[in-house]
Amino acid sequence: MFKNIILAVLLLSSLSAHAHNPLKITEKSQFSIGDRITFNSTVLSESRILNIYLPSSYEGSPDKTYPVIYLLDGSAEEDFIHLAGLVQFGSFSWIQQVPESIVVGIENVDRKRDFTYPTNHPQDQKDFPTSGGSAKFIEFIGAELQPIIEENYRTNDNKTIIGQSLGGLLATEILFKAPELFDNYIIISPSLWWDDESLLAQPLKTSATEKLIYIGVGKEGDIMERTAKELFVKVNKQKPKHYSTFFKFFEQLSHGDTLHLAVYNAFDKLFRK
Repeated sequence: MFKNIILAVLLLSSLSAHAHNPLKITEKSQFSIGDRITFNSTVLSESRILNIYLPSSYEGSPDKTYPVIYLLDGSAEEDFIHLAGLVQFGSFSWIQQVPESIVVGIENVDRKRDFTYPTNHPQDQKDFPTSGGSAKFIEFIGAELQPIIEENYRTNDNKTIIGQSLGGLLATEILFKAPELFDNYIIISPSLWWDDESLLAQPLKTSATEKLIYIGVGKEGDIMERTAKELFVKVNKQKPKHYSTFFKFFEQLSHGDTLHLAVYNAFDKLFRK
C-alpha cells in the first residue's frame, strides 16, 4: 500500500512538472500539395485561378510524365482537396487503383454562367440570370486551360474531366459536342433537366480515339435519376466500339454526398488494372 502511495505521488509530481513546462513547437512551416496559379484568360476576359495537385514523385522524377485530371468546381472550398486525396490514395503502390496523376482544380468565377448553355425555359432564365456561357468556357478549356497546363507541367496525352451537378451538365455537353478534349469522362449527378432536357435530344458526336465514360447518380429524385439513366442508355446505344461506358446508382446517397463515393467507384471501373 505504502509503495503504491509513493508511486502515485511521483506520478502527480511528474504531471505537475509537465503542466508547468509545456512542450514547445520546434518548427512550423507551410504544408503544400502542389501549386496555385493565376492567369488572364483572353477567351473569358477575366483572371482565372487553378489549384494543382502534384504527385509525390513529381519533383524526384524529372523524366516522368503524368495524366491530368481536370476537376470542375475545383476550389479548396469545393471539391479540390477531397478529390485530390482520392487520387493520392488510389495511386499508392499497394492500391494501384488510379495512375499517379496531376489534378487541376478549376476555381469558379460564375459556375451558373460557365456550366450552362442558353435556355429557352423562363424559370431557368429567372433563376440563372447569368447563364448560357458554356460555349465560351469549352473554348477556354481547349484553347487556354489545357495548353497552359501542358506547357508548364510534365503531362502525357491522357486527360480526364470530373463534373458534378451543373458541372456534370457541362461534362456531358463536352462529351456530346467536343469529345476530343478528354479521354475519360466522369459525370456525376448531371443537371440534365436544364432547358427541358434538351441536351439529351442532341446527337452524340463521336471521336476516333478511345473514350471511357462513367455516369453515376444518387437517390436524387425522379428527374435526376431518370435523366442520368437515359444519358447512359443514349451514349451506350450511339457509341462506337472504342467507347466504354459504365453506370452506377447510389441508392443510399443523395445529391449532396454522391460525388466522393461515385468518383472512387469511377476510378475503380476506369483505371484499376
